[in-house]
Amino acid sequence: MKWRQKVDRAFGGLLAALLPPRCLLCGADGAHGRDLCAGCLADLPVNTCCCARCALPLEHPAARCGICLKREPPFTAAWAPFRYAHPLDLLEARFKFHRDLAAGRLLANLMIEAAKEQLSGPMPGLLLCVPLHRDRLRERGYNQALELARPLAKALDIPLDADALIRLRHTSAQTGLDAKARRRNLHEAFAVRTDTQLPAHIAILDDVMTTGTTLRECARVLLRTGVERIDVWALARAPARGSQ
Repeated sequence: MKWRQKVDRAFGGLLAALLPPRCLLCGADGAHGRDLCAGCLADLPVNTCCCARCALPLEHPAARCGICLKREPPFTAAWAPFRYAHPLDLLEARFKFHRDLAAGRLLANLMIEAAKEQLSGPMPGLLLCVPLHRDRLRERGYNQALELARPLAKALDIPLDADALIRLRHTSAQTGLDAKARRRNLHEAFAVRTDTQLPAHIAILDDVMTTGTTLRECARVLLRTGVERIDVWALARAPARGSQ
């Protein structure tokens, strides 16, 4: 194993010398071996002031935001290291809709670094990701949540099950729908494979958590199987509508 690591480091060094990193946002020289310059890194909107329960960006940190007080989430905690805002949204759009896997690798690396700094306490025994319906997967070519989950699970040494959650039907896009319409759109849209063995504590990952409807529905389905604790993770959390 040590010789393989040495070969990987040597190959990585050679590749970096031949193809030095360039910032995917502005085209300047990349910093710290990433395709992101120091200036654009500093511009990324971090989500440090948020609801401890659902990670909703807030003006002042709180144990629970007004939304969680009104309608308690079915998950225990949420973690999203970034806010879904400029310029992170540009990288996410390139990754999700334009098949830019270089942007995906960069976002995964940023998520890993944040996880190692921010996640504490008991770690989940299994990581799941929000599934795509087979029609959407065929159209897009990959599941963006899974592409983030794979390197994160490896870095945190958490088992990943890409098939435990399944999407039963092809739902319409959530964009533009209000909270009630989002819930109706995703009602009974997910299921757990019958042969899946789940530990007591799991985490579900999605790329962007907008209203949280998708992750709430996934959590509800998983709770029915007897899972005791569910955490939800996302690369970015969108602010409440009207807050910007």
